[in-house]
Amino acid sequence: YTLWPFWVDTHVDPPFRKGAQNKVVDAHGRIVRHYSDVPDVLKQLSGEGYELGVASRTSEIKGAKQLLDLFGWKRYFKYVEIFPGSKITHFSDIHKNSHIDYKDMLFFDDEARNIMEVGKLGVYAVLVGDGVNHRVVEDALRLFSKQ
Repeated sequence: YTLWPFWVDTHVDPPFRKGAQNKVVDAHGRIVRHYSDVPDVLKQLSGEGYELGVASRTSEIKGAKQLLDLFGWKRYFKYVEIFPGSKITHFSDIHKNSHIDYKDMLFFDDEARNIMEVGKLGVYAVLVGDGVNHRVVEDALRLFSKQ
């Protein structure tokens, strides 16, 4: 519920593939959609020089990675941490690989527990209600820059 309106491990059925009209579909041929602003947001942030990462605690690792690839988003993410467990571990790995201080990271998530947990590291964490969109990102960047 951050990049797409479902949980990969419960609401859709992998494997995913390209179907009719180049739409991404699940194992039953149902169209799998992402939030409408996400492709533009990722392209814009990447183009502006931000290093992007994914931190997902899904147990459907292969399916989540398939979706990133099929939606054409893999190229935007320098750091991909997709595995079950605490987001503290995801961010620890990103920190080790990027050498970026937690205080210089901005994180969007749909679950309050993740926001609380990662926020304790010093990461600027933003709870999203209906996924990532231009307004949410612009507001977060503005507030982040003021801190």
